Amino acid sequence: MAAVETCGIGAGGTGFMAAATSKNNVTGFQRKGPRAGGTDSSGSRLVSIAGTRPSVRNGQLLVSTGLPALDQLLGGGLAVGTVLLIEEDKYNIYSPLLFKYFLAEGIISRHTLLVASAKEDPADILQELPAPFLDDNCKKEFDEDTCNHKTPEPNIEMKIAWRYQLLPKMEAGPVSSSRFGHYYDVSKRIPQELLEASKWHGFFLPEKLSLSLKVEHCSLTHGYLKLLNFIQSIIYEEGFDGSNPQKKQKNILRIGIQNLGSPLWGDDICCTENCNNSHSLTKFLYVLRGLLRTSLSACVITVPSHLIQNKAVIARVTNLSDTVVGLESFIGSEKETNPLYKDYHGLIHIRQIPRLNNLTCDVSDVKDLGFKLKRKQFTIEGCYESEPTQQHLTTTATYVL
Repeated sequence: MAAVETCGIGAGGTGFMAAATSKNNVTGFQRKGPRAGGTDSSGSRLVSIAGTRPSVRNGQLLVSTGLPALDQLLGGGLAVGTVLLIEEDKYNIYSPLLFKYFLAEGIISRHTLLVASAKEDPADILQELPAPFLDDNCKKEFDEDTCNHKTPEPNIEMKIAWRYQLLPKMEAGPVSSSRFGHYYDVSKRIPQELLEASKWHGFFLPEKLSLSLKVEHCSLTHGYLKLLNFIQSIIYEEGFDGSNPQKKQKNILRIGIQNLGSPLWGDDICCTENCNNSHSLTKFLYVLRGLLRTSLSACVITVPSHLIQNKAVIARVTNLSDTVVGLESFIGSEKETNPLYKDYHGLIHIRQIPRLNNLTCDVSDVKDLGFKLKRKQFTIEGCYESEPTQQHLTTTATYVL
């Protein structure tokens, strides 16, 4: 065991330092860094994984949701080991887009994907992912998309200037997998070569149910139980739980589950208020969170909360999720013709942000957030019912990307 030498400030301190220096030919102050042999004696450091970054608030490892504006609202990104629950809009138009943003970001960051659905084949979902901006035309196309959607009214010009003048510049050239967060063009599909180079696992419920397997009696529905077993096997077999220390290159498992809680999954919480399997979804989320907490994985789930009859079930599902985001579409509602919301297609509600390594959570100053699906991008903006003040304009410029 090496002894720890300390030198004090006193009469004998200088002599002791000089003796130690002449003996070992080193000074009392040593530079921290790797030695000549390649080993690092500065202690354990944060693992560097492509497409991730540590949170400046609590040090938690973050991944991007694929939408930089949403990353800012969630405190920098989606924390590894947590669940992001997306409450689907009424006609399920915009929630699949956020779901695909999350998966597309995983493809670009070279993360492993696990796509689960009871409605669409995971292979078909991946074929419809948006394409990332790759070349020098990305900035030009984004500017054209912004200009095409500007309102011509003169009293709105100042709002547009404040909203868009602080937009981050898009990087030209090939997209980098090491960068955190990317921009995507929803009018184009992801290149086929990127899909072929990616690693993903698909779970299509109709195919799994066709297999005649003996299943023990459980309070979970048959679909939920099979999905949990599938996720657990991927996490353990590919070493996302840290069980394979010999694996040099660590990676993130991105889990995407579509339309969870719908009747397609064999759950009846959307059919009646007093259902027989009212605790099946909550038990699934409880077990899923346990798997995520002990692995390098992040999960995004879309749930048709507007169809769930029992409000107590919605409250329990919210409590068992780490982050909850709700989408409200204006289609078929009174807000569609309301002049206050004429520049938006719907509202996004940040219902819950996790408290990670902290007693408090990040709370946004902007409570009302509007979104718009433009020709090429999905944008989030702060909306207000009166003329914007200086504080409103500054906040809006922060969140619009």
